[in-house]
Amino acid sequence: MVKWSVRLLLAAIAVLLAAIAGFVIYAQFDYGPSAELKERVAVDALERDGSGLIFQPEKPNGKGVILYQGAKVEAAAYAYLAEKLQAAGYTVAIPDMPLKFPILAAGKADEVIATYPAVEKWFIGGHSLGGVAAAQYAEEHQDELAGLYFLAAYPVGDFALSDLPMLSVSAENDGLTLPQDIKERQMLFSANSEFIEIAGGNHAQFGLYGEQKNDLPAAISPLDQQDQVAQALLDWMANK
Repeated sequence: MVKWSVRLLLAAIAVLLAAIAGFVIYAQFDYGPSAELKERVAVDALERDGSGLIFQPEKPNGKGVILYQGAKVEAAAYAYLAEKLQAAGYTVAIPDMPLKFPILAAGKADEVIATYPAVEKWFIGGHSLGGVAAAQYAEEHQDELAGLYFLAAYPVGDFALSDLPMLSVSAENDGLTLPQDIKERQMLFSANSEFIEIAGGNHAQFGLYGEQKNDLPAAISPLDQQDQVAQALLDWMANK
């Protein structure tokens, strides 16, 4: 009887280790900066601090943006978007995440906020799974944030009774976070929320890392979508 118990325990451990190994291997196949991004941003020269990528403006406006990457997407894939916000005076941080899965370290924003005390107002959000992780952080830190934004994402927790400003930017041709998914979950957003859908956009073009499995083809260019996302964020943050 004891021998069978030991064998069952060893089998369970073996299955667990195999699952962990499989996940680690799966996480290594990530999405890096596209050739189009590298033509416009000096990816190899991007500034880093102890938390990840940092984009510091020449003329700071006292506001900062924390952007959590999508699952398996390299932080640098959002450098074009970050530079658009940086040019408008925002300090932008894209933290490094374990295995590039932001859900594993939703509290990374604490490091960013502590490192840049001169920033008076922080906005946090993310792309896809990064938006979910950002919302998890925001639930516990609403009084410390100026707003929460979602790029092809939505909250899992309930913000219906919150007055936290929120922004949802979705895309018409998103094959992963469907526009209908967001509409069905609007009751989870705060009453102080804005919803924008980019006509012809898709999931992958919220970053610049090329095509993504199971996504739908976009009807607009990657840069067009990136510029629209940047403008939506800038318009939303302007008076907050």
